[in-house]
Amino acid sequence: MPEVIFPGPEGRLEGRYHPQKDRDAPIAIVLHPHPQFGGTMNNKVVYNLHYAFYNLGFTVLRFNFRGVGRSQGEYDQGVGELSDAASALDYLQSMNSNSKHCWVAGFSFGAWIGMQLLMRRPEITGFISVAPPANMYDFSFLAPCPSSGLIINGTADRVAPPADTEALVNKLHEQKGITITHEQIEGAGHFFEKPEHMDQMIGTVSDYVKRRLTENSR
Repeated sequence: MPEVIFPGPEGRLEGRYHPQKDRDAPIAIVLHPHPQFGGTMNNKVVYNLHYAFYNLGFTVLRFNFRGVGRSQGEYDQGVGELSDAASALDYLQSMNSNSKHCWVAGFSFGAWIGMQLLMRRPEITGFISVAPPANMYDFSFLAPCPSSGLIINGTADRVAPPADTEALVNKLHEQKGITITHEQIEGAGHFFEKPEHMDQMIGTVSDYVKRRLTENSR
């Protein structure tokens, strides 16, 4: 999988880009957890989400936020990271101008950034939010939430407690025209450390995306 360097708002950003042969393939970006707590694009959840999308026929890009790995700049409280994600999407779109579907997936801090990107970019047709930290960050900007997606978390998550995730989902459920699907992996922690929890989570994501692609619905 080719390493790529593309321009971000604060200098170069480092990514991994995995194109399909099909020029019309759907596209997805995958966003990593908190840069100040060891989050990188090689996080296991991020890596597995990347390949799940690739195996479903997507052209996929994951990348390091500013100040992580070989990406330039420094941590910016989520504001700059949102700009980084927008630059990554621009880069991905510039290489795949024929793509009809555009998805964003994020894990933990990356889920928060991904949901914000959703609000800015009407071309995003679906999202995956894994363990969104609804206890730490304000998600009230999702009013209304512009596209349907999957929120998935573990019932034993101590970093982002399930009760906060459920409250977020219930708020989003009240909106018309979109469907928020919520799945919980029994016994899984924040990082889906056990292989069976990781497999179950990735399987759930894959089934959801597959279904959405055949339905062609928002």
